[in-house]
Amino acid sequence: MLKRQKIILVTDMVCLVAVLIFLFSLPSKLFKFPTSYVVEASNGELLSAAIAKDGQWRFPAADTVPDKFAKCIVAFEDKRFYGHPGVDILALSRAMRLNVKARRVVSGGSTITMQVVRLYRRESRTMIQKLIEVLLAFRLEFSNSKQDILKLYAANAPFGSNVVGLDAAAWRYFGRSAKSLSWGEMATLAVLPNSPSLVHPGKNSPKLIKKRNDLLDKMARLGIIDVQTAQLSKLEPIPGKPLELPQYAPHLLNRFKSEYTSLSKSTDAVKSTRITSTLNYDLQLRVNSLLKRYNNRYRANDINNIAAMVLDVRNGSVISYVGNIYQPEVAELESHVDMIKAARSPGSTLKPLLYGSMLNDGFILPRTLVADVPTQIGGYSPQNYDLGYDGAIPADKALSRSLNIPAVKMLQNYKYQRFYDKLKRMGLSTLNKPADHYGLSLILGGSEVTMWDLAKTYMGMARTLNHFNDYKGKYNPHDYDVPVYIAGKRDDRFDDFETEVASVLDYGSIWNTFNAMEELMRPGEEGLWEQFSSSQRLAWKTGTSFGFRDAWAIGLNPDYVVCVWVGNADGEGRPGLTGIDAAAPVLFDIFKLLPSGKWFKKPANQLKNIVVCRKSGYKAGEYCTDKVLEQVSPAGEKTTLCPYHKMVHLDRTTTYRVTDACEAPSMMVHKAWFVLPPAMEYYYKIKNSDYKDLPPFKAGCDDGGGNYVMDMIYPKNNASVYIPIEFDGTRGKVVLNATHRNQGMMIYWHIDNEYIATTKDYHQLAVSPAPGKHTLTLVDENGERLVQVFTVLEKEKD
Repeated sequence: MLKRQKIILVTDMVCLVAVLIFLFSLPSKLFKFPTSYVVEASNGELLSAAIAKDGQWRFPAADTVPDKFAKCIVAFEDKRFYGHPGVDILALSRAMRLNVKARRVVSGGSTITMQVVRLYRRESRTMIQKLIEVLLAFRLEFSNSKQDILKLYAANAPFGSNVVGLDAAAWRYFGRSAKSLSWGEMATLAVLPNSPSLVHPGKNSPKLIKKRNDLLDKMARLGIIDVQTAQLSKLEPIPGKPLELPQYAPHLLNRFKSEYTSLSKSTDAVKSTRITSTLNYDLQLRVNSLLKRYNNRYRANDINNIAAMVLDVRNGSVISYVGNIYQPEVAELESHVDMIKAARSPGSTLKPLLYGSMLNDGFILPRTLVADVPTQIGGYSPQNYDLGYDGAIPADKALSRSLNIPAVKMLQNYKYQRFYDKLKRMGLSTLNKPADHYGLSLILGGSEVTMWDLAKTYMGMARTLNHFNDYKGKYNPHDYDVPVYIAGKRDDRFDDFETEVASVLDYGSIWNTFNAMEELMRPGEEGLWEQFSSSQRLAWKTGTSFGFRDAWAIGLNPDYVVCVWVGNADGEGRPGLTGIDAAAPVLFDIFKLLPSGKWFKKPANQLKNIVVCRKSGYKAGEYCTDKVLEQVSPAGEKTTLCPYHKMVHLDRTTTYRVTDACEAPSMMVHKAWFVLPPAMEYYYKIKNSDYKDLPPFKAGCDDGGGNYVMDMIYPKNNASVYIPIEFDGTRGKVVLNATHRNQGMMIYWHIDNEYIATTKDYHQLAVSPAPGKHTLTLVDENGERLVQVFTVLEKEKD
């Protein structure tokens, strides 16, 4: 009895070990070969693919196997596939009889399941290995459905040359996806794994055709297809030389490759090296074609690179991503560089962000006058693109005309440290140096940004304004999140959130900023856009970096953000490489490819009515005579009252100004007057003929020195100037420029208390003072004095 129990125990142990060996004889994942990176459009069409690390074209396994392929491969390889448990005893017996009779291997008798095992093991074909395949085939069938086994086979079968898997084979041999192949094409692929060496240009074509045709006839006999379909399929040509795979989004493909590791850990949408992107297939191809045409034109001026990106504002996704023109065969074009990821100088494209920030924080109103006069700040002298001056200009017009001096003046008032922090909050990731490193040049392109960050920031502004009705005055913290390019990635990020009471920019500030951006003069034929009812309303901005190295254009409406960059990847500047001439035409042509939509809804319940002085754009003070009601951000209440409207005391004839020292108050006429500081006035009245000069003081009247009548235009107080050496070797001169409020008044010039000259009407003086610090004193006929200091620099050392 004891002996029998031992035998039973040993038998049970053996059985248990056998079962364990059987269960663990295959890993959970059979195939661990590297796969190709594949990017598909939102409709499933292939955009780009890259060869796997081992040099094979091997796409990740698809979710389903095309029905045509399943029927073809079962008919050709394993007609009892759906009925056997992994091994077809009848086929195996038949193969053994044939092999014995022929004294060589003429038939393998392997099922599709056994072939999957052989592809996984990659061992030599011997009798022992055959037995192992039989056992492992049972094991594979034990834990996998027939569909799963077909998927494993379709993804890993060899199809000739370096092509592995049905999906890669369909694209390499027919230039289409597997699901779109005909019966003849699918039959051709079905016979290839049996003899993959057949597929070579001009080699064994008759043999391949015969095998395909035999399979088509067999399928007709089995009733899978009709005879007519079989006959027509036989007329189809067989593949020749493998085709190049599409490269419609190569830079997005490279982006996906570089981000794959982090994406695969952070989102369920990335399960393999194949992704379905958010890109619109037709739009991507049309933008590619459009950029190629412009690039052909620009290359005549040695401008070699161009990039564009289109974002869907509503769902925060990328619908077109062209990081560069793609001509890898021309190495000097550097078309492999993804300019969407490249950090470049943004030129003037940050100006709307400053304008919006100042509105948001109560520094200005939309049309507040900003100084536009010659400016020197600590040795830094910004210049407008047209080298002219307006004296004073409304902030919205300064933005629409992209004037540099007003922008610098605005940033000086707002403080570059505050603006730097605001840009960081908006997500500009390239600001990796302290604010002092950039200083005031931050607003003129002194930093670097990427197209990705820039487009994301403007998309965040558009998303915020779109939501003004949704959150009852609150804000969605995810509006400024990065765009997504993978379908299904964080789709709930705009639905599941806690609203916040504040945002980077409030609704009113964004509304007024977009309205100001809409006023930019469009290039070429677009300049007449307002005359056509079909024209799209756009908020847009261009930018040109120093040295004509980068040309930018960014535009948006409630539905889309489009960003364009033109230049050279190596940073070489070219004449004519400006945002308005090179990038803006591309921007508007891309918008023509997009559906037209409505303009932003006015966030009326998020705006505040403020009485504004029409001439100055400031909040109206007591002396403003022409007032208008303006809807602005609630922060506009914090802005200062108009400083340019003052009460002026005139004599009875209103010809002269007077004081109580020379005129009885009862005889005075009191009148509100729009008065700009002398330097601003000097340029302002040139372009504004309706500007009225202050009347002069009546003889014998003393204004007590309380009126600012003189101003120095150049150089400003404490400025440093450099006097160059002329071509003939003589020392050059610096032109001093001043202005006086009273026309015809003489000014007496002194340097270091030494009289130099007298000027009248136009107060300009060319002098050549010695290097060093000097005191400049100006005295007018009435004894008014203006004293300031400037420094002449030494000659620069060689």
